[in-house]
Amino acid sequence: MRDLVGDEGHTEAVRRLRASYDAIARGAPVRLAKKTSNLFRTRAHTHVPGLDVSGLRGVIDVDAGARTADVQGMCTYEDLVDVTLERGLMPYVVPQLRTITLGGAVAGLGIESTSFRSGLPHESVVEMDVFCGDGEVRTVRPGDDLFDAFPNSYGSLGYATRLRIRLEPVPQFVTLHHLHFDDLEAVAEAIAQIVTEGAYEGAQVDALDGVAFEPGEVYLTLARFTDAEGPTSDYTGMEPYFRSLQRLSTDRVTIHDYLWRWDTDWFWCSAAFGLHNPRVRRMWPRRWRRSDVYHRLVGLETRFGIRARLDRRRGLPERERVIQDIEVPVCRLPDFLTWFDDEIGMRPVWLCPLRSTREWPAYPLRPGETYVNVGFWGTVPIRPGARDGDRNRDIEAKVAELDGHKSLYSDAYYDRATFERLYDQTLSRSVRQQTDPEGRLTELYEKAVARR
Repeated sequence: MRDLVGDEGHTEAVRRLRASYDAIARGAPVRLAKKTSNLFRTRAHTHVPGLDVSGLRGVIDVDAGARTADVQGMCTYEDLVDVTLERGLMPYVVPQLRTITLGGAVAGLGIESTSFRSGLPHESVVEMDVFCGDGEVRTVRPGDDLFDAFPNSYGSLGYATRLRIRLEPVPQFVTLHHLHFDDLEAVAEAIAQIVTEGAYEGAQVDALDGVAFEPGEVYLTLARFTDAEGPTSDYTGMEPYFRSLQRLSTDRVTIHDYLWRWDTDWFWCSAAFGLHNPRVRRMWPRRWRRSDVYHRLVGLETRFGIRARLDRRRGLPERERVIQDIEVPVCRLPDFLTWFDDEIGMRPVWLCPLRSTREWPAYPLRPGETYVNVGFWGTVPIRPGARDGDRNRDIEAKVAELDGHKSLYSDAYYDRATFERLYDQTLSRSVRQQTDPEGRLTELYEKAVARR
Protein backbone atom coordinates (compact mmCIF):
# COMPACT_ATOMS: atom_id res chain seq x y z
CA MET A 1 0.00 0.00 0.00
CA ARG A 2 1.06 3.59 -0.59
CA ASP A 3 2.73 5.42 2.28
CA LEU A 4 0.63 7.80 4.34
CA VAL A 5 1.92 11.19 5.47
CA GLY A 6 0.95 10.67 9.09
CA ASP A 7 0.34 13.32 11.74
CA GLU A 8 4.03 14.15 12.22
CA GLY A 9 4.63 14.66 8.52
CA HIS A 10 1.57 16.87 8.27
CA THR A 11 2.60 18.94 11.28
CA GLU A 12 6.00 19.57 9.68
CA ALA A 13 4.38 20.61 6.39
CA VAL A 14 2.16 23.14 8.18
CA ARG A 15 5.22 24.45 10.04
CA ARG A 16 6.94 25.10 6.69
CA LEU A 17 3.81 26.82 5.42
CA ARG A 18 3.78 29.11 8.46
CA ALA A 19 7.48 29.87 8.04
CA SER A 20 6.93 30.93 4.42
CA TYR A 21 4.09 33.19 5.54
CA ASP A 22 6.24 34.78 8.25
CA ALA A 23 8.99 35.44 5.69
CA ILE A 24 6.67 37.68 3.66
CA ALA A 25 6.63 41.36 4.57
CA ARG A 26 3.89 42.24 7.05
CA GLY A 27 0.70 43.35 5.28
CA ALA A 28 1.91 42.22 1.84
CA PRO A 29 -0.42 40.12 -0.36
CA VAL A 30 0.07 36.35 -0.31
CA ARG A 31 -0.77 33.49 -2.64
CA LEU A 32 0.18 29.85 -3.11
CA ALA A 33 3.59 28.95 -4.51
CA LYS A 34 2.05 26.55 -7.03
CA LYS A 35 3.28 25.85 -10.55
CA THR A 36 0.27 23.95 -11.87
CA SER A 37 -3.42 24.76 -11.94
CA ASN A 38 -6.70 23.54 -13.40
CA LEU A 39 -8.00 27.10 -13.63
CA PHE A 40 -8.62 28.71 -17.01
CA ARG A 41 -8.84 32.35 -16.04
CA THR A 42 -6.57 34.71 -17.92
CA ARG A 43 -4.65 36.77 -15.39
CA ALA A 44 -1.99 39.42 -15.50
CA HIS A 45 1.40 38.20 -14.24
CA THR A 46 2.03 39.10 -10.61
CA HIS A 47 5.05 38.96 -8.35
CA VAL A 48 3.16 38.23 -5.15
CA PRO A 49 5.27 36.06 -2.78
CA GLY A 50 4.13 32.46 -2.58
CA LEU A 51 3.29 30.24 0.39
CA ASP A 52 5.17 26.95 0.61
CA VAL A 53 2.60 24.18 0.20
CA SER A 54 5.06 21.61 -1.15
CA GLY A 55 4.54 19.35 1.86
CA LEU A 56 0.75 19.31 1.67
CA ARG A 57 0.30 16.83 -1.16
CA GLY A 58 -0.53 13.54 0.51
CA VAL A 59 -3.05 11.49 2.45
CA ILE A 60 -2.52 11.77 6.20
CA ASP A 61 -4.59 8.79 7.32
CA VAL A 62 -7.53 6.59 6.34
CA ASP A 63 -9.99 5.25 8.92
CA ALA A 64 -11.53 2.31 7.08
CA GLY A 65 -13.92 1.57 9.94
CA ALA A 66 -15.32 5.11 10.08
CA ARG A 67 -14.99 5.41 6.28
CA THR A 68 -13.17 8.71 6.48
CA ALA A 69 -9.83 10.03 5.28
CA ASP A 70 -7.73 12.94 6.50
CA VAL A 71 -6.21 14.47 3.38
CA GLN A 72 -3.86 17.39 2.79
CA GLY A 73 -5.23 20.26 0.76
CA MET A 74 -2.83 19.98 -2.17
CA CYS A 75 -3.31 16.23 -2.58
CA THR A 76 -4.53 15.41 -6.08
CA TYR A 77 -7.51 13.16 -6.55
CA GLU A 78 -5.24 10.82 -8.50
CA ASP A 79 -3.07 10.27 -5.42
CA LEU A 80 -6.07 10.19 -3.08
CA VAL A 81 -7.88 7.55 -5.14
CA ASP A 82 -4.75 5.40 -5.35
CA VAL A 83 -4.79 5.22 -1.56
CA THR A 84 -8.51 4.71 -1.02
CA LEU A 85 -9.10 2.13 -3.76
CA GLU A 86 -6.45 -0.09 -2.16
CA ARG A 87 -8.83 -0.21 0.81
CA GLY A 88 -12.00 -0.74 -1.23
CA LEU A 89 -13.15 2.86 -0.69
CA MET A 90 -13.54 6.03 -2.73
CA PRO A 91 -14.48 9.66 -2.05
CA TYR A 92 -18.18 10.43 -2.47
CA VAL A 93 -17.39 12.60 -5.51
CA VAL A 94 -14.22 12.27 -7.62
CA PRO A 95 -13.86 15.17 -10.10
CA GLN A 96 -13.03 13.97 -13.58
CA LEU A 97 -9.44 15.23 -13.96
CA ARG A 98 -6.55 13.53 -12.16
CA THR A 99 -4.67 16.62 -10.99
CA ILE A 100 -7.58 18.48 -9.44
CA THR A 101 -6.68 18.85 -5.77
CA LEU A 102 -9.02 18.12 -2.91
CA GLY A 103 -8.58 21.63 -1.52
CA GLY A 104 -9.18 23.09 -4.96
CA ALA A 105 -12.37 21.10 -5.50
CA VAL A 106 -13.74 22.19 -2.13
CA ALA A 107 -12.78 25.87 -2.48
CA GLY A 108 -14.02 25.72 -6.07
CA LEU A 109 -16.84 23.54 -7.30
CA GLY A 110 -15.89 20.03 -8.32
CA ILE A 111 -18.50 17.73 -9.82
CA GLU A 112 -18.83 14.24 -11.27
CA SER A 113 -21.29 11.51 -12.10
CA THR A 114 -22.06 10.63 -8.46
CA SER A 115 -23.15 14.23 -7.79
CA PHE A 116 -26.80 13.43 -8.48
CA ARG A 117 -26.80 11.45 -5.20
CA SER A 118 -23.79 12.83 -3.29
CA GLY A 119 -23.80 16.54 -4.12
CA LEU A 120 -20.52 18.41 -4.64
CA PRO A 121 -17.13 17.57 -3.05
CA HIS A 122 -17.47 20.06 -0.20
CA GLU A 123 -20.69 18.38 0.92
CA SER A 124 -18.85 15.24 2.07
CA VAL A 125 -16.30 17.20 4.13
CA VAL A 126 -16.87 16.76 7.86
CA GLU A 127 -13.99 18.92 9.11
CA MET A 128 -11.15 20.98 7.72
CA ASP A 129 -8.21 23.13 8.75
CA VAL A 130 -7.95 26.42 6.87
CA PHE A 131 -4.83 28.57 6.72
CA CYS A 132 -6.24 32.11 6.74
CA GLY A 133 -4.96 35.50 5.68
CA ASP A 134 -3.88 36.39 9.22
CA GLY A 135 -1.55 33.37 9.32
CA GLU A 136 -3.73 31.33 11.66
CA VAL A 137 -4.96 27.79 11.02
CA ARG A 138 -8.60 27.38 11.99
CA THR A 139 -10.41 24.06 12.35
CA VAL A 140 -13.97 24.39 11.10
CA ARG A 141 -16.99 22.15 10.61
CA PRO A 142 -20.37 22.43 8.84
CA GLY A 143 -22.33 25.29 10.34
CA ASP A 144 -19.26 27.39 11.14
CA ASP A 145 -19.17 30.63 9.17
CA LEU A 146 -15.77 29.97 7.60
CA PHE A 147 -16.79 26.45 6.60
CA ASP A 148 -20.06 27.58 5.04
CA ALA A 149 -18.43 30.48 3.17
CA PHE A 150 -15.51 28.38 1.90
CA PRO A 151 -17.11 26.67 -1.16
CA ASN A 152 -16.74 28.88 -4.24
CA SER A 153 -14.20 31.08 -2.45
CA TYR A 154 -11.22 30.07 -4.65
CA GLY A 155 -8.60 30.98 -2.07
CA SER A 156 -10.11 34.34 -1.14
CA LEU A 157 -10.76 33.07 2.42
CA GLY A 158 -7.66 30.93 2.83
CA TYR A 159 -6.35 27.51 1.89
CA ALA A 160 -7.38 24.13 3.24
CA THR A 161 -4.39 22.36 4.77
CA ARG A 162 -6.30 19.30 6.01
CA LEU A 163 -9.73 17.96 5.12
CA ARG A 164 -11.56 15.04 6.68
CA ILE A 165 -13.87 13.56 4.08
CA ARG A 166 -16.39 10.74 4.01
CA LEU A 167 -15.68 7.67 1.90
CA GLU A 168 -17.97 4.99 0.51
CA PRO A 169 -17.31 1.32 -0.25
CA VAL A 170 -16.76 0.61 -3.92
CA PRO A 171 -16.36 -2.67 -5.85
CA GLN A 172 -13.83 -3.39 -8.59
CA PHE A 173 -15.87 -2.89 -11.74
CA VAL A 174 -18.45 -0.66 -13.38
CA THR A 175 -21.05 -1.66 -15.94
CA LEU A 176 -22.19 1.09 -18.31
CA HIS A 177 -25.48 1.45 -20.16
CA HIS A 178 -25.55 4.17 -22.83
CA LEU A 179 -29.05 5.43 -23.62
CA HIS A 180 -29.62 7.30 -26.90
CA PHE A 181 -32.11 10.18 -27.14
CA ASP A 182 -33.15 12.31 -30.10
CA ASP A 183 -35.39 14.64 -28.11
CA LEU A 184 -34.17 17.12 -25.48
CA GLU A 185 -37.40 17.05 -23.49
CA ALA A 186 -37.08 13.27 -23.20
CA VAL A 187 -33.50 13.69 -21.95
CA ALA A 188 -34.61 16.09 -19.23
CA GLU A 189 -37.48 13.81 -18.21
CA ALA A 190 -35.16 10.79 -18.00
CA ILE A 191 -32.63 12.67 -15.90
CA ALA A 192 -35.31 13.89 -13.50
CA GLN A 193 -36.73 10.38 -13.11
CA ILE A 194 -33.35 8.69 -12.56
CA VAL A 195 -32.21 11.28 -10.02
CA THR A 196 -35.46 10.98 -8.06
CA GLU A 197 -35.61 7.17 -8.08
CA GLY A 198 -31.91 6.31 -8.16
CA ALA A 199 -32.80 3.67 -10.74
CA TYR A 200 -33.82 3.15 -14.35
CA GLU A 201 -36.32 0.47 -15.34
CA GLY A 202 -35.83 -1.17 -11.97
CA ALA A 203 -32.01 -1.29 -12.13
CA GLN A 204 -29.96 0.71 -9.61
CA VAL A 205 -27.96 3.66 -10.96
CA ASP A 206 -24.80 4.53 -9.01
CA ALA A 207 -23.47 7.24 -11.34
CA LEU A 208 -25.00 9.30 -14.13
CA ASP A 209 -23.71 11.65 -16.80
CA GLY A 210 -24.10 12.17 -20.53
CA VAL A 211 -22.92 13.77 -23.76
CA ALA A 212 -24.87 15.87 -26.25
CA PHE A 213 -23.22 15.44 -29.66
CA GLU A 214 -25.82 17.13 -31.86
CA PRO A 215 -29.36 18.48 -31.28
CA GLY A 216 -30.77 15.05 -32.12
CA GLU A 217 -28.01 12.91 -30.65
CA VAL A 218 -27.76 12.83 -26.89
CA TYR A 219 -26.56 9.95 -24.68
CA LEU A 220 -27.02 9.34 -20.99
CA THR A 221 -24.60 6.90 -19.39
CA LEU A 222 -25.97 4.93 -16.47
CA ALA A 223 -23.21 3.37 -14.35
CA ARG A 224 -23.63 0.56 -11.87
CA PHE A 225 -20.83 -0.50 -9.52
CA THR A 226 -20.31 -4.27 -9.36
CA ASP A 227 -17.92 -7.01 -8.25
CA ALA A 228 -19.01 -9.32 -11.06
CA GLU A 229 -16.02 -10.51 -13.08
CA GLY A 230 -15.85 -10.02 -16.83
CA PRO A 231 -13.91 -8.44 -19.71
CA THR A 232 -13.26 -4.70 -19.52
CA SER A 233 -12.48 -1.91 -21.97
CA ASP A 234 -9.35 0.23 -21.63
CA TYR A 235 -9.75 3.72 -23.06
CA THR A 236 -6.23 4.80 -22.18
CA GLY A 237 -5.07 2.77 -25.17
CA MET A 238 -8.20 2.48 -27.31
CA GLU A 239 -10.28 5.13 -29.00
CA PRO A 240 -11.33 8.19 -26.97
CA TYR A 241 -13.91 7.13 -24.41
CA PHE A 242 -16.60 9.54 -25.61
CA ARG A 243 -16.76 7.83 -29.02
CA SER A 244 -17.75 4.55 -27.38
CA LEU A 245 -21.07 6.09 -26.37
CA GLN A 246 -22.04 6.29 -30.04
CA ARG A 247 -21.22 2.69 -30.95
CA LEU A 248 -21.92 0.67 -27.80
CA SER A 249 -25.10 0.24 -25.79
CA THR A 250 -23.30 -1.49 -22.91
CA ASP A 251 -19.70 -1.55 -21.68
CA ARG A 252 -17.55 -2.54 -18.69
CA VAL A 253 -14.50 -0.87 -17.14
CA THR A 254 -12.57 -1.13 -13.89
CA ILE A 255 -13.55 1.36 -11.21
CA HIS A 256 -10.12 2.98 -11.56
CA ASP A 257 -10.56 3.47 -15.31
CA TYR A 258 -14.11 4.69 -14.82
CA LEU A 259 -12.98 7.44 -12.47
CA TRP A 260 -10.41 8.65 -15.04
CA ARG A 261 -12.37 7.86 -18.23
CA TRP A 262 -12.50 11.55 -19.15
CA ASP A 263 -8.95 12.42 -18.16
CA THR A 264 -7.14 10.43 -20.88
CA ASP A 265 -8.51 12.67 -23.63
CA TRP A 266 -9.46 15.70 -21.52
CA PHE A 267 -13.00 14.72 -22.44
CA TRP A 268 -12.63 15.31 -26.21
CA CYS A 269 -10.26 18.26 -26.16
CA SER A 270 -7.27 16.04 -27.06
CA ALA A 271 -8.49 16.45 -30.65
CA ALA A 272 -6.58 19.75 -30.71
CA PHE A 273 -3.36 17.71 -30.52
CA GLY A 274 -4.36 15.17 -33.17
CA LEU A 275 -5.07 12.38 -30.70
CA HIS A 276 -8.34 11.39 -32.34
CA ASN A 277 -6.27 10.26 -35.32
CA PRO A 278 -5.34 6.59 -34.67
CA ARG A 279 -1.88 7.06 -36.20
CA VAL A 280 -1.04 10.01 -33.96
CA ARG A 281 -2.56 8.21 -30.98
CA ARG A 282 -0.30 5.20 -31.46
CA MET A 283 2.77 7.44 -31.51
CA TRP A 284 1.78 9.57 -28.49
CA PRO A 285 3.19 7.93 -25.32
CA ARG A 286 0.46 6.60 -23.09
CA ARG A 287 1.94 8.32 -20.03
CA TRP A 288 1.36 11.66 -21.81
CA ARG A 289 -2.30 10.97 -22.56
CA ARG A 290 -3.60 12.93 -19.59
CA SER A 291 -5.23 16.26 -18.90
CA ASP A 292 -2.33 17.98 -17.14
CA VAL A 293 -0.08 17.43 -20.18
CA TYR A 294 -2.69 18.96 -22.48
CA HIS A 295 -3.22 21.83 -20.05
CA ARG A 296 0.49 22.67 -20.15
CA LEU A 297 0.43 22.64 -23.96
CA VAL A 298 -2.54 25.00 -23.98
CA GLY A 299 -0.63 27.21 -21.55
CA LEU A 300 2.22 27.46 -24.04
CA GLU A 301 -0.22 28.47 -26.78
CA THR A 302 -1.78 31.09 -24.49
CA ARG A 303 1.67 32.44 -23.70
CA PHE A 304 3.10 32.52 -27.23
CA GLY A 305 -0.02 32.64 -29.44
CA ILE A 306 1.45 30.49 -32.21
CA ARG A 307 -1.87 29.27 -33.55
CA ALA A 308 -3.41 32.74 -33.36
CA ARG A 309 -0.57 34.16 -35.45
CA LEU A 310 -0.95 31.40 -38.03
CA ASP A 311 -4.69 32.04 -38.23
CA ARG A 312 -4.07 35.74 -38.86
CA ARG A 313 -1.67 34.92 -41.67
CA ARG A 314 -4.32 32.70 -43.24
CA GLY A 315 -6.89 35.48 -43.00
CA LEU A 316 -9.01 33.56 -40.53
CA PRO A 317 -11.06 35.43 -37.91
CA GLU A 318 -9.80 35.70 -34.35
CA ARG A 319 -11.27 33.16 -31.97
CA GLU A 320 -12.85 33.57 -28.55
CA ARG A 321 -12.14 31.04 -25.85
CA VAL A 322 -15.38 29.56 -24.48
CA ILE A 323 -14.46 27.27 -21.60
CA GLN A 324 -17.26 27.09 -19.07
CA ASP A 325 -19.30 24.86 -16.78
CA ILE A 326 -22.80 26.04 -15.94
CA GLU A 327 -25.75 24.61 -14.03
CA VAL A 328 -29.41 25.03 -14.94
CA PRO A 329 -32.50 23.39 -13.40
CA VAL A 330 -33.24 20.16 -15.26
CA CYS A 331 -36.52 21.55 -16.58
CA ARG A 332 -34.60 24.37 -18.29
CA LEU A 333 -31.99 22.09 -19.88
CA PRO A 334 -33.82 21.87 -23.25
CA ASP A 335 -34.11 25.67 -23.35
CA PHE A 336 -30.41 26.14 -22.70
CA LEU A 337 -29.20 23.50 -25.16
CA THR A 338 -31.49 24.79 -27.92
CA TRP A 339 -30.25 28.35 -27.36
CA PHE A 340 -26.66 27.16 -27.13
CA ASP A 341 -26.92 25.35 -30.47
CA ASP A 342 -28.37 28.41 -32.17
CA GLU A 343 -26.09 31.05 -30.65
CA ILE A 344 -22.80 29.32 -29.81
CA GLY A 345 -22.81 26.18 -31.93
CA MET A 346 -20.22 24.22 -29.96
CA ARG A 347 -20.56 20.46 -29.60
CA PRO A 348 -20.18 18.02 -27.99
CA VAL A 349 -21.05 19.15 -24.49
CA TRP A 350 -20.99 17.26 -21.20
CA LEU A 351 -24.11 16.76 -19.09
CA CYS A 352 -23.82 15.96 -15.38
CA PRO A 353 -26.86 16.02 -13.06
CA LEU A 354 -26.47 17.10 -9.45
CA ARG A 355 -28.42 17.81 -6.31
CA SER A 356 -27.07 19.96 -3.51
CA THR A 357 -27.72 18.67 -0.01
CA ARG A 358 -27.98 22.13 1.57
CA GLU A 359 -27.65 25.84 0.77
CA TRP A 360 -24.22 27.43 0.32
CA PRO A 361 -24.26 31.24 0.43
CA ALA A 362 -21.77 31.94 -2.38
CA TYR A 363 -23.31 29.39 -4.79
CA PRO A 364 -27.01 29.20 -4.02
CA LEU A 365 -28.32 25.96 -5.54
CA ARG A 366 -31.70 25.07 -4.06
CA PRO A 367 -31.35 21.93 -1.91
CA GLY A 368 -33.19 18.93 -3.31
CA GLU A 369 -33.70 20.45 -6.75
CA THR A 370 -32.15 18.69 -9.72
CA TYR A 371 -29.72 20.75 -11.78
CA VAL A 372 -27.71 19.71 -14.80
CA ASN A 373 -24.13 20.84 -15.27
CA VAL A 374 -23.37 21.60 -18.90
CA GLY A 375 -19.66 21.68 -19.72
CA PHE A 376 -18.29 23.10 -22.97
CA TRP A 377 -14.67 23.77 -23.74
CA GLY A 378 -13.24 25.21 -26.93
CA THR A 379 -13.10 28.30 -29.11
CA VAL A 380 -15.49 29.99 -31.54
CA PRO A 381 -14.87 32.66 -34.21
CA ILE A 382 -15.37 36.24 -33.11
CA ARG A 383 -18.19 37.66 -35.21
CA PRO A 384 -17.63 40.81 -37.29
CA GLY A 385 -18.10 43.86 -35.10
CA ALA A 386 -18.11 41.80 -31.89
CA ARG A 387 -15.62 41.91 -29.02
CA ASP A 388 -13.61 39.09 -27.58
CA GLY A 389 -15.75 37.88 -24.68
CA ASP A 390 -19.16 38.68 -26.15
CA ARG A 391 -20.16 35.01 -26.50
CA ASN A 392 -19.21 34.42 -22.87
CA ARG A 393 -21.23 37.44 -21.83
CA ASP A 394 -24.22 36.06 -23.74
CA ILE A 395 -23.83 32.72 -21.94
CA GLU A 396 -23.67 34.43 -18.55
CA ALA A 397 -26.87 36.35 -19.29
CA LYS A 398 -28.73 33.28 -20.57
CA VAL A 399 -27.74 31.13 -17.60
CA ALA A 400 -28.96 33.81 -15.19
CA GLU A 401 -32.20 34.13 -17.18
CA LEU A 402 -32.78 30.38 -16.77
CA ASP A 403 -32.20 30.53 -12.99
CA GLY A 404 -28.82 28.85 -13.27
CA HIS A 405 -25.26 29.48 -12.10
CA LYS A 406 -21.78 29.44 -13.58
CA SER A 407 -18.55 28.11 -12.08
CA LEU A 408 -15.71 30.62 -11.72
CA TYR A 409 -12.69 28.52 -12.72
CA SER A 410 -12.60 30.22 -16.12
CA ASP A 411 -13.10 33.68 -17.61
CA ALA A 412 -15.95 35.72 -16.12
CA TYR A 413 -17.27 39.08 -17.33
CA TYR A 414 -19.83 40.15 -14.72
CA ASP A 415 -20.04 43.73 -13.53
CA ARG A 416 -19.69 43.97 -9.78
CA ALA A 417 -23.40 44.49 -9.06
CA THR A 418 -24.41 41.42 -11.05
CA PHE A 419 -21.65 39.37 -9.45
CA GLU A 420 -22.79 40.35 -5.96
CA ARG A 421 -26.36 39.34 -6.81
CA LEU A 422 -25.35 35.93 -8.14
CA TYR A 423 -22.55 35.08 -5.70
CA ASP A 424 -23.58 36.59 -2.38
CA GLN A 425 -20.43 37.77 -0.57
CA THR A 426 -22.11 38.98 2.63
CA LEU A 427 -20.97 36.05 4.75
CA SER A 428 -17.56 35.99 3.07
CA ARG A 429 -16.92 39.63 3.96
CA SER A 430 -17.88 38.98 7.56
CA VAL A 431 -15.48 36.04 7.67
CA ARG A 432 -12.68 38.07 6.07
CA GLN A 433 -13.00 40.76 8.74
CA GLN A 434 -12.26 38.12 11.37
CA THR A 435 -9.67 35.98 9.56
CA ASP A 436 -7.91 38.43 7.22
CA PRO A 437 -8.28 41.94 8.69
CA GLU A 438 -5.34 43.28 6.64
CA GLY A 439 -6.78 41.96 3.38
CA ARG A 440 -3.73 39.91 2.43
CA LEU A 441 -5.80 37.49 0.32
CA THR A 442 -7.41 38.70 -2.90
CA GLU A 443 -11.20 39.10 -2.77
CA LEU A 444 -13.27 36.79 -4.98
CA TYR A 445 -14.45 39.40 -7.47
CA GLU A 446 -10.93 40.71 -7.96
CA LYS A 447 -9.63 37.18 -8.37
CA ALA A 448 -12.34 35.78 -10.65
CA VAL A 449 -13.31 38.80 -12.75
CA ALA A 450 -11.44 42.07 -12.29
CA ARG A 451 -7.94 40.67 -12.89
CA ARG A 452 -8.93 39.10 -16.17
